[in-house]
Amino acid sequence: MVRSLWTAATGMISQQTNVDTIANNLANVNTTGYKAEVAEFKSLLYQTIQTKTTTANGENKPVGAQVGLGVRNSAITSIFKQGSMLESSSTTAFAISGDGFFAVRGEDGETYYTRNGNFNFTTAQNGMMLANSDGLPVLDSTGKPITLGTQYVASKIGVNKEGQLTYPDADNNPQTIGIQIGVYQFTNPSGLEKVDSTMYHVSAASGAAINEATNNNVKKSEIVQGYLEGSSVQVADEMVNLIVAQRAYEMNSKAITTTDEMLQQANQLKR
Repeated sequence: MVRSLWTAATGMISQQTNVDTIANNLANVNTTGYKAEVAEFKSLLYQTIQTKTTTANGENKPVGAQVGLGVRNSAITSIFKQGSMLESSSTTAFAISGDGFFAVRGEDGETYYTRNGNFNFTTAQNGMMLANSDGLPVLDSTGKPITLGTQYVASKIGVNKEGQLTYPDADNNPQTIGIQIGVYQFTNPSGLEKVDSTMYHVSAASGAAINEATNNNVKKSEIVQGYLEGSSVQVADEMVNLIVAQRAYEMNSKAITTTDEMLQQANQLKR
């Protein structure tokens, strides 16, 4: 019975982590480019009560007796499902349709990847630079920050579906200016290391970044200007998952209460 106390306790701890994950999803329901997370569980080691042996009568006993020792969280996985396209009035709002990621240069010099295309042009040396909401430079298809000279007007800059920056000529027809927004894919995006709600870093599990501009073996993503990718969180699904997690937590709590009552009855037998 003491074993059941520890087993139920592991269930309560794991379900608490599950509730924390669901709460984080609901909190980020309006976060641009956020991907819903799912808590995954695994069973703890089993304790063998009786091995597969022969009975006293000499009969074969092919099935032993093992008791599980509970559960623990094995992973919290991001589900990279396409979010809804939300219209934006900003000309520097970009959404990715496909499996790609934008790349930004962090303050530590490392490259990070995101689906949040809420960018802005900021003042830079001898011109302006495309940056995210935190001021980090957005990288082009060659891995360099996207910078433009003073001859360009930010409100007139366009981006086609391939991510190439365009600017109107004398006849007001958009012409490419030789700069392409970098879009990268990963063999296993679920293996990316999460830095914050929408920023990711390469890990051994994700594999190296695949540059869509130089690799023809991947399906190209499309960039849509004037739109942002909404969160992939489905509120109805998360509320159902929250109810299930709460019920599981209550059942584990009930198992502890029941075990405690059984121990009390056992202690009263000697009286």
